[in-house]
Amino acid sequence: MEQTDVVIVGSGAVGLCAAYYLKKSGCKVTILEKGGIADGCSSGNAGLIVPSHFVPLAAPGVITQGLKWMFNPESPFYIKPRFNSDLLSWLWKFSRSCNEAHVQRSMPLLRNLNMASRSLFDELEEVLPVNFDLEKLGLFLLYLGDKGYRECIEMVEGAREVGLNAIMKTQEEIRTIDPAMNCLAKGGAFLEEDAHFTPAKFNQGLLEWLRQEGVVILPDTEVTGLLTSNKRIAEVETSRGNFSADEVVVAGGVWSEELVKSLDISIPMQAGKGYSVTYRTDVKPRYPLLLAEAKVAVTPMGENLRLAGTMELAGNDLSINRRRIRAILRAVPQYIKNEPVMLEDAQIWAGLRPCSPDGLPYIGRSKKFFNLTIAAGHAMIGMSTAPISGKLVSEIINDGKTGMDISMLAVDRYSR
Repeated sequence: MEQTDVVIVGSGAVGLCAAYYLKKSGCKVTILEKGGIADGCSSGNAGLIVPSHFVPLAAPGVITQGLKWMFNPESPFYIKPRFNSDLLSWLWKFSRSCNEAHVQRSMPLLRNLNMASRSLFDELEEVLPVNFDLEKLGLFLLYLGDKGYRECIEMVEGAREVGLNAIMKTQEEIRTIDPAMNCLAKGGAFLEEDAHFTPAKFNQGLLEWLRQEGVVILPDTEVTGLLTSNKRIAEVETSRGNFSADEVVVAGGVWSEELVKSLDISIPMQAGKGYSVTYRTDVKPRYPLLLAEAKVAVTPMGENLRLAGTMELAGNDLSINRRRIRAILRAVPQYIKNEPVMLEDAQIWAGLRPCSPDGLPYIGRSKKFFNLTIAAGHAMIGMSTAPISGKLVSEIINDGKTGMDISMLAVDRYSR
C-alpha cells in the first residue's frame, strides 16, 4: 500500500490547483484520476475569469425561465424530461434557494472568490512553465433587444453594488474600442475586472510544474471506495491498489457526490452539460464576449476562437447533441460578424459542470471525518475559481483556517 501526505481524487483544475498549493507548502502529494488528466470540464470551457458572475445559479426568475425553455432542446437551459428521484430532490432544493435573500448573501462571497482567483492567476502566470494566454482586458455582455438590455443594466447595477467597475456601452462605442469585433449588437455592458485565458494551456502548465516538483500523478486510476476508521479516511481504494494518506481531498467534479455518499455525506449535484466549438481563425474579437439573450460565450484563445454555452440537465451523459451545437453557431452572427464555422475543421466538446442546488461550491472539511476535505460543485465558475479553491484547500489542511469566510460553502450543509 502506497503512503503519502495528501491524496487528491480528481485532476481537474481545482484538483491541480490544490496540488500546486499543497506542494508549495511542503506536502507530499498524489493525484488519482479515473480517466485522462485534466480532460474533463477543465479543458473545453469558455476560459473566463469572471468577477461579474456574482449572482449564483439559484436566483429569482430562473425556474420560470427554465420552465419556458424546458421542452425546447435548442434552448440555453434544458432539462431532459425523466423521472429521477435525485433530480427531483435537487430541483426542490434549487427552488428553495431561488430567492433574493440568498442572492444578496451570495454576491459578496462569489465576488471575493473570483477576485482572489484573478490575483492568483497573475502569480501563476509568473511561475508556470507554459504561457496560458492570460489577458486581463475585461468582458462585454452584448444585447440585441429590450430583454437583453435590461439584463445588461441589472448587471451594471449589481456590479457596482459589490464594488466592481461596469459601464454601459453603445454599439458605436464598442466598435471603436474593438474594431475586430464587428459588433452588430445594439450595445452592451463592459465588465472591467473580467479576464480570459486558454484552459488547456493553463492545465498543461500546472501539470508540468507539478511533475517537476515530484507530485505523483496517476491517470486511469479509479477510486472505488473510501475506507474509514475512527472518524478518518484510513485508505483510498482504487483500481491500482490502496493508498494511505494523512489527508484526503475529493475534487472529482460531478462524480464527487457518489464517492462520498457511502460515507453518509450529502453534497447534492446535477451534471450541467455544456458545449463548446473551437476553431482557428484570423477573424475574432480582441475581448471576450457574453451574448445576453443566447447565453453563449465567445472567447479568443491565441490563434483560436471558442464558442461555448448551454446548460443541459440530462444526467452524466457526455454525448454530443448536434442541435445544441447548431443553436450556438446560429446565435453568434446575430451579435458579431464572424466567419462561417466549418465543423469538420473545428473541435467540438461537451463537459459536465457539477452544479449544487444553491449555486455555491462545496469547499471545506467534513464534520464526520477529520482528514477529509471536499472541493466540488463549482458549476460555471470552476475554472475561474480554481486557484482560490486550491489555495483554500491548502489553508484548511495546513492551518485549519482560511483567509476568507467560507462558511456558506460548508460541505455538510445538506447532510443530516
